[in-house]
Amino acid sequence: MGGLRSVARAMLPLRVMTEAPVLYDVADAIATITLNRPENRNSMTPEVMAAFRDAVARAAGDRALRCVVITGRGASFCAGADFKSASPAEQRPEAEIPDYERLYRTYEPFLEVFDLPMPTIAAMNGHAVGGGFGLALVCDLRVASRDAKYGANFAKLGFHSGMAISHLLPRIVGVPTAADLLFTGRLVSGAEAAAIGMVHEAVAADEVAAAAQRRARAVAACAPQAVRLMKQSLYRGAGWDPRGAARAESFAQAATMRSEDGREGVRALLEKREPKFTGR
Repeated sequence: MGGLRSVARAMLPLRVMTEAPVLYDVADAIATITLNRPENRNSMTPEVMAAFRDAVARAAGDRALRCVVITGRGASFCAGADFKSASPAEQRPEAEIPDYERLYRTYEPFLEVFDLPMPTIAAMNGHAVGGGFGLALVCDLRVASRDAKYGANFAKLGFHSGMAISHLLPRIVGVPTAADLLFTGRLVSGAEAAAIGMVHEAVAADEVAAAAQRRARAVAACAPQAVRLMKQSLYRGAGWDPRGAARAESFAQAATMRSEDGREGVRALLEKREPKFTGR
């Protein structure tokens, strides 16, 4: 009987861990943070964002880490905001729209990835849209699934982009390509993402994790202090400021969410039809 109790106790942490909204694992000085709500496409629910923030803080405090890999479980990396699973009251276009400060705080856990001292890799196992796409962009390196879809579809929803995407995307792919993607809201495949320099590598979906770990091991094999300092120098010299950009975006996003087009975009999404924008 005592043996059975011991087995039960040993199994409990595993069960609890696999049910957590975000998983955290460390091996060989590489931390892997996994969004663990595949049934919800790893959307940015309050539960997921709070757990993700805790995981990032845990990585930030671990001096032994040399690289952090961020991924999702299931068919999606992260689907961004969760409109479809909101309550009926929250889904109504006339429901309360977050002000700019609340919008910024929503994105902040993902933005904290940029502040991590060690390099980060987005293992984009599946689709990444909206804020989830922003999470991939805030990472230093990106490995994508060849056939998954990626992009910022905000224009098709009727409101301004968030998560510092208007700041990050042109710095990664160039202004002309960023303009095409942002102004049309179109999504690109992982293969196209690699061709335009959005991601560093595009592989089959079942090879993403292994490809990301190979890059993580290559980073971890280098001198950690030198790598951390080079990361600081790289972004300081390039003038990257995703936090400042996200704050500015939040003003524009809050204003456009309150517009008639912003409400129509969400309504059309929920009703599974094409939106009819009027410019108001």
